[in-house]
Amino acid sequence: MSARLAAGIWVAAHIRRCEIEGAAAFVARKGAEESGAVLLKIATLDGQARALTRATLGDGGSGWTWLVGPDPAPEPEVDQRLSRQAEFDPDVWVLEIEDRQGRHFLDDLIG
Repeated sequence: MSARLAAGIWVAAHIRRCEIEGAAAFVARKGAEESGAVLLKIATLDGQARALTRATLGDGGSGWTWLVGPDPAPEPEVDQRLSRQAEFDPDVWVLEIEDRQGRHFLDDLIG
């Protein structure tokens, strides 16, 4: 059995990682501290954005996959998709990364 890192701790650590790399990151929506799902919005500061969500793999592992992307979409469309996810899951976090290069700083992107 593997221990899962609390969502609030993961979000704080990822914000720090983004800042170290020179990108701005902030909590756009705070979810459940212990068990909330985390969605990432990557805004490229040109009116475009993408979004990622955590996915469970068939082998029991997990990784990040595109909720909107990998090609950028108009930012209002991405925001609307994230809002729909939050309506479905009130415990969800939304972490927004602002980076002109569109970097997400994740090591486990699966698709």
